[in-house]
Amino acid sequence: MSLIDIRKRTLIVETTYHENGPAPAQPLKLAAACAVIRNPYAGRYEPDLMPFMAELRSLGTLLATELVDTLGKDNIEVYSKAAIVGINGEMEHGAVWHEAGGWAMRTVLGEPKAMVPAVKAVASAGYRMMVPVHYIHASYVRSHFNSIEIGIQDAPRPDEILFALVMGTGGRVHSRLGGLTKEAVAVHDGQR
Repeated sequence: MSLIDIRKRTLIVETTYHENGPAPAQPLKLAAACAVIRNPYAGRYEPDLMPFMAELRSLGTLLATELVDTLGKDNIEVYSKAAIVGINGEMEHGAVWHEAGGWAMRTVLGEPKAMVPAVKAVASAGYRMMVPVHYIHASYVRSHFNSIEIGIQDAPRPDEILFALVMGTGGRVHSRLGGLTKEAVAVHDGQR
């Protein structure tokens, strides 16, 4: 029997056309693909979460593929992941997404070098969170530090988890604060 039982999915696409200045050549798009699933461990302690983490790779692939189909693989420059665990669960039930969601995005995008940022919480239905993003090939490209809000009005219910993956097409509109640029990324910049 599968550990993944999806109740609901959403796709959020945020398009920024300008930020109090001239319009960019291309609008910035940030997108979040979310899935609300039953938490198979709600209300009890489970010492071995590894089977759940392994099975979640398929959900990660589903969400990552939806984002690539929405934004276009060659357009994606930022990414992230998030989990909101219903109050009958524990933080570790959301932490399984670190490997599963991150693995899925790296695989679908062709193995970018930068770590995948993440945020997670244990919360009630309707909780909203800001998900940080950064450049997919190097963590410290300052122009690409940004965020998108996720959340679903009726999720997660106490025995559910909301998992999200986020991708976007570029850095902040009108970024001008210096630092490492995406054009200057070198061999090991993905890890620093």
